Amino acid sequence: MQDILVLYYSRNGATAKMARLIGRGIGEITGVQARLRTVPPVSTVCEAVADAIPEQGDPYATVTDLEQCIGLALGSPTRFGNMAAPLKYFIDGTGPLWLSGKLAGKPAALFTACSTPHGGHESTLLSMMIPLLHHGMLVLGLPFTETALSQTTGGGTPYGASHYSGADGEQEITREEHALCIALGRRLAQTALALR
Repeated sequence: MQDILVLYYSRNGATAKMARLIGRGIGEITGVQARLRTVPPVSTVCEAVADAIPEQGDPYATVTDLEQCIGLALGSPTRFGNMAAPLKYFIDGTGPLWLSGKLAGKPAALFTACSTPHGGHESTLLSMMIPLLHHGMLVLGLPFTETALSQTTGGGTPYGASHYSGADGEQEITREEHALCIALGRRLAQTALALR
């Protein structure tokens, strides 16, 4: 069984819900399984250190998780049209993988949750692509053959899955957003297996 890494940061839980749906889509494909991992928050206090294991939720990611996976789904809430600092901090620490080329040729997909309808869904997904392209990863999107992409009135973009979560994450994932998360997980898993 090969692992697809679903790596995310979630503050209010919306991105974590999306990660689980993408994991479900991955799980629908024989021969692969989702490995869900998160990253700790970044503190403004230099002495602050997160526990090695979070109190709840998925385990924290390591660079080894990235090295061992055959594909990556990367998710973050939007922060001014960009990925959140904790995820960026983790990605910035992957220089040794870049030097060794360990991620080159692996497929990747992206997802985001945003508190407002026009708060940067697409710019966040596009900005998250940049370090993955530097790693030589093959970035996948969602094609318009996914009918939910044309029907959504919430999140959903050709650049990856997205969700309009509300200011405190109170908005439930819509039927279309749900379908697009599952579809993205399936597409990533099928592509990863095809490239093996």
